[in-house]
Amino acid sequence: MTLFSYVVARDYGFAPNPFGGFCTLATCKPEIRRLAMVGDWIVGTGSATRLRRGYLVYAMKVAEAMTFDAYWTDQRFQQKKPDLRASNKRAFGDNIYHRVNGGWLQSNSHHSFGDGLANDRNIRNDTQVDRVLVATVFAYWGGSGPVIPQALRNFQGYNICVVRGYKNRFPAGMEPAFVAWFSSLGVKGYRGRPIEWINSP
Repeated sequence: MTLFSYVVARDYGFAPNPFGGFCTLATCKPEIRRLAMVGDWIVGTGSATRLRRGYLVYAMKVAEAMTFDAYWTDQRFQQKKPDLRASNKRAFGDNIYHRVNGGWLQSNSHHSFGDGLANDRNIRNDTQVDRVLVATVFAYWGGSGPVIPQALRNFQGYNICVVRGYKNRFPAGMEPAFVAWFSSLGVKGYRGRPIEWINSP
């Protein structure tokens, strides 16, 4: 089991997307999507610019990995296709990529331009790894997550929270210590709104 930790700098409920009974990481963080295997844990922590450094945004245990095309056609994830005229949960859907005639088609979404045109920069970044991570064991708090214990922020001199990029190399014992703490919270699923929604209607 490997633990991946990174800062959720932009928390819109898009990456990760915690809705519909699954937590999915389908955009951004290409290196984590490339490397994480079934059984690994991904931990997203709060941003210092939002005064949430040291807080947990979400944690997910990877249950599946699939291609964008498989994600696009899988009946379980149709509600994760964005509808910008619907609720925030639908508007920030992350099921946005599939191939057409050998190229990538990007749905009108959080990662396209405001006028609906495809954003080539986001396409290049997101699709450099044709892999979507799916979890059924997860908890997502958004902007109301718990403080991560000091024992995990100074574990043999290592801090589970990162400043930039991501970490996946920790001292022996860090991964089970995190999982034990997470399990002790006794919560799962969608628990709170993304921080970027908190002051919105």
